[in-house]
Amino acid sequence: MQALTPHVYWAQRHGEIYLRVEISDAQDSLSLQLCQGHGAKGENEYEFSLEFLKPVKPEVKHKSTQRQVNITVKKPEHIWWDRLTKQEKKPLFLAPDFDRWLDESDAEMELREKEEKINKVSIESRVHKDPFLGLKKGFLFMYNLVQFLGYSWIFVNMTVRLFILGQDSFYDTFHTIADVMYFCQMLAIMEVINPAVGLVKTGVMPAFIQVMGRNFILFVIFGTLEDMQNKPVVFFVFYLWSTIEIFRYPFYMLACIDTEWKLLTWLRYTIWIPLYPLGVLAEAVALIQSIPIFDETKLLSIALPKAIGMSLSFSYILQLYLVIMFLGLFINFRHLFKQRSRRFRTKKRKAN
Repeated sequence: MQALTPHVYWAQRHGEIYLRVEISDAQDSLSLQLCQGHGAKGENEYEFSLEFLKPVKPEVKHKSTQRQVNITVKKPEHIWWDRLTKQEKKPLFLAPDFDRWLDESDAEMELREKEEKINKVSIESRVHKDPFLGLKKGFLFMYNLVQFLGYSWIFVNMTVRLFILGQDSFYDTFHTIADVMYFCQMLAIMEVINPAVGLVKTGVMPAFIQVMGRNFILFVIFGTLEDMQNKPVVFFVFYLWSTIEIFRYPFYMLACIDTEWKLLTWLRYTIWIPLYPLGVLAEAVALIQSIPIFDETKLLSIALPKAIGMSLSFSYILQLYLVIMFLGLFINFRHLFKQRSRRFRTKKRKAN
């Protein structure tokens, strides 16, 4: 019986070549070039041969599963190949293995991450463990738990009131929710302090932009202007804030106990993509609506000398802040998107 050629998929790293041969229930034989199993054309003997672009090490690792045969070939030098075979035209049975495929720059990044992980383990084995690690994790767990409960109360309360009262719930949101929102946002200042003192490894500036921006809207725009407290925009700002946080805080809470829920991880790194810009847009609407009120009441305006005969309206500061706010949106959005890409790229590599 003539041996058939199976489908072969390949990928590479700087030091290795990976081949995936689509043969199910493969039976070991005297060589990797000839084996029996179920392929695209049923149960037969299958064989293939490849002339690599450059010499490889003689030892070859292979592992058979119910669906395929995985082969690993070592390169003698850690270099990147332009192609797999010496002949420029690739064989018809050969195709890229997109499940493991990386371009050269991604492969270099993966290699650096592996080296950093090895170095980190080596360093950690020489460095004494932090005796306060458990205490720090306990504090962060409780912080995230309290924030989760606070924002969950806000979200559930606003949702129930929306279903019961409809649009009427828009106009008294501040008087119903403000006390709990004040508490949560005052407590959120810890998200700036925690990275500053080394409790967490996130950046200080993104946290500072988000926390201080929200507190400006809450305490200055809504808190000092009674005319703003009955506007529907308060509902949308509070609702968008709480929707983001009911997924963010439980994710960090579970991370403190080295636990991960895949659905929660996906929601934490995905749901902010539409909600975060919408939240900033709602904050911008609140700012724009407050400008005429500040102009009329002269609240927080700076009195200039009598010779000038005018005052510096606080609305000028709000207009400047409006520009800064959208700049902060760009900085934070870029930071969060990089964080999301890095997170899912790492998870995919671990899965492979």
